Amino acid sequence: MVENKHQKETHPSTKSVRWIQHPLINPEKIEARLYQQVLAANVIKKGNTMIVAPTALGKTIVAALVAAERLKKYPDSKILLLAPTKPLVVQHEETFRNFLKTTTSSLTGAIKLEERVQRWYDSQIICATPQTIESDIIAGRYSLKDVSLLIFDECHRGTGSYSYVFLANRYSQKAENPLVLGLTASPGGEEERIQQVCQNLFINEVVVKNEDDPDVKPYFNPIEVEWVKVDLKKEQLAIKSHLDTVLKNRLKGLKKLGVISSVHQVTKKDILRARGKVQNRMSRSVKPPRNCLLAISMLTAVFSVIHALELLETQGISNLDSYFQRMRQKKTKAAKGLFNDEHFKNSVYLTRKAHKKGVEHPKLGKLMKILKKAEKNNQQVIVFSQYRDTVNEIHDKCQSEGIKAVKFFGQANRETEKGLTQKEQKKIIKSFRMKTYQVLVSTSVAEEGIDIPTVDLVVLYEPVPSEIRMIQRRGRTGRTTKGRMIVLITKNTRDESFYYSSVHRERRMKRQLADGYDQPEKPLVADEEDVKVLDRKKNTDNNEKQLMVYIDHREARSGVTRELSNMEVNVKFTNLPVADYQISSQVAVERKSSKDFVSSLLDKRLYKQAKELVKNFPRPVMILEGQDLYSSGLHPNAIRGALASLAVDFNLPLIPTRNPEDTAAMIHRLAKREVERGPHDVQVRTEKKPLTLKEQQLFIVESLPNVGPVTARKLLEEFKSVDGVFSASADDLKKVEGIGNIIAKSIREIIESNYLLSSDEFDQLQTSIVKGKDKPEKEYQLRKKSKGNDDK
Repeated sequence: MVENKHQKETHPSTKSVRWIQHPLINPEKIEARLYQQVLAANVIKKGNTMIVAPTALGKTIVAALVAAERLKKYPDSKILLLAPTKPLVVQHEETFRNFLKTTTSSLTGAIKLEERVQRWYDSQIICATPQTIESDIIAGRYSLKDVSLLIFDECHRGTGSYSYVFLANRYSQKAENPLVLGLTASPGGEEERIQQVCQNLFINEVVVKNEDDPDVKPYFNPIEVEWVKVDLKKEQLAIKSHLDTVLKNRLKGLKKLGVISSVHQVTKKDILRARGKVQNRMSRSVKPPRNCLLAISMLTAVFSVIHALELLETQGISNLDSYFQRMRQKKTKAAKGLFNDEHFKNSVYLTRKAHKKGVEHPKLGKLMKILKKAEKNNQQVIVFSQYRDTVNEIHDKCQSEGIKAVKFFGQANRETEKGLTQKEQKKIIKSFRMKTYQVLVSTSVAEEGIDIPTVDLVVLYEPVPSEIRMIQRRGRTGRTTKGRMIVLITKNTRDESFYYSSVHRERRMKRQLADGYDQPEKPLVADEEDVKVLDRKKNTDNNEKQLMVYIDHREARSGVTRELSNMEVNVKFTNLPVADYQISSQVAVERKSSKDFVSSLLDKRLYKQAKELVKNFPRPVMILEGQDLYSSGLHPNAIRGALASLAVDFNLPLIPTRNPEDTAAMIHRLAKREVERGPHDVQVRTEKKPLTLKEQQLFIVESLPNVGPVTARKLLEEFKSVDGVFSASADDLKKVEGIGNIIAKSIREIIESNYLLSSDEFDQLQTSIVKGKDKPEKEYQLRKKSKGNDDK
């Protein structure tokens, strides 16, 4: 690469700017900074590399320099850049198109399949979300064979089951000329975590640049961090006093039961860990001790109180009041116990009173002063809060104070608020960049992946204990000029511990990176990789090549699908009305994680799915994945009863597996057995077998409240027909075994009630649907009621 000199008086350290000259780089587009050129040269020379550098030091430019060299050396190859979010993908696409003289495209899940494939083959540089590439690679739509450089942006995400791990592994197997480049501002402070990322992404070199390096300092804009501390108001202190008493009493009870060892500085993680131990104890007993059930209820209550205290201390009265209202709707023993506690009732009363009075968290008033001053100085500001309720509260307050603010959050829908679409997000960012708004109030979605070069100030409404998230938030400022970050902290609360925790973690991360660490000689653990290689060598006979599994599209991004692809199984995605995986015309598999098994048992899906499996396939199988089946809080005997019913009543084989990898290995073994039985064509089920008259009758009766398959059968046997069941009085219904007074009354109420609900019933039904406890039929009824109200 050669340099070209041009005059430019605005450069921070010199009156002239040197531009990179390269046959594949557009002229006067990339400034020739020595440290970036050295970083790029080291990647080319030393191989797979992770670059750790603060935001705004030009990690993407280094990636562009390396990409230009790789395309020069391998002109028929491709460059693949992966980024965790769609906005970041689009941003990289625009950057690379601006820098390099080649075809550049983006691939995300929002782009239609046919167009994605076309873009892949038509472009040399592809910027994409990893999940999109993963699903396309597994489906065999294209290959990583011709990719000469794979760039992982925000590479610290390369742990666990994240798509980066799968793609790095597949790339190492398939690419003819592989080179990996990882980019991050914050890999984490734990040596073990850094090593894990390096192993997962096949990285053997870590290069660290920071603001104190002599070659970086002239280009780095320092960021001034200021703490602004506030005191809780007297109303908050009164509420806190009651909640502290509630918490202390229950922690003492848990210590007395031997569940926890100390009542001081107990965190949510401590409570979750203790609950897991108690639930494991319950799972080993046919009749769990009463103390176990009591401990579970107390632990649930403690978790709720800790969260309430966190909202009170860090967010405010409004958030806490909303939380209490949601708790009031719960029918659990823990919730009922809390609302029977005098101190808790007092805290709820005082919160409601303070909310009606308009008491706000002192942070909010302090924030308004900060924003007004920034607006007066014509500064662009991002305000971060981890709760969407707080984002809404801050935004409303800004509007009432005449501050030009816009709120920004993710695509997920909430109870009363829809998420922002990608198009809406882009429109908001564009308006903010054009200074239509001066304040962007955002959740964590704006921590990374948004290019806002003109931000002068970042305000954290509350500190976060993660050093990675703190670095990401701080990196939103100081990109073109000196930056500022203000952290709002409530004295003597969790705010202080969270902030000092993040500071400590960041210092430890920098110290760890500065001292270096022992990198493994090989990117993967040798014996594990050797086993994988041996498996692949064994799986090259003709039978193995014929292995085919049809997978329902809802399982496309599961870890099971990923592992089947790694095992060289041909996978085909389709719509399976019954089962998750179809191995042959005879064999199909329904996969249930522990959590899904319990939820499907509660909402009655489990037995209906089992019935469809047995009806549609001669040899169906249900896989139970996970080792925490009894950790849901549901009584172990209820789970055992369901398992017994599936095995005995439905004659359905149940196979336990530990994790998605184990599930994939089991499906692989089932598929191999089917192939060994002889060649045969698989007829994929595209629709369920039609219901018989008897099945339709059972289905209708089962839709009644608290009526399962067994009770439905008894009702039809007693009253001979669906009409007979619906015509039976409450007294007649009670004659059937399993039908008590409450169930009989609720059945009659459903049958006799008018179609349109009263206002109170409508509000109550809406709340229950939001909490996921009502049936789909009621959702339909609610929508019809809503339409009826609109018409009126």
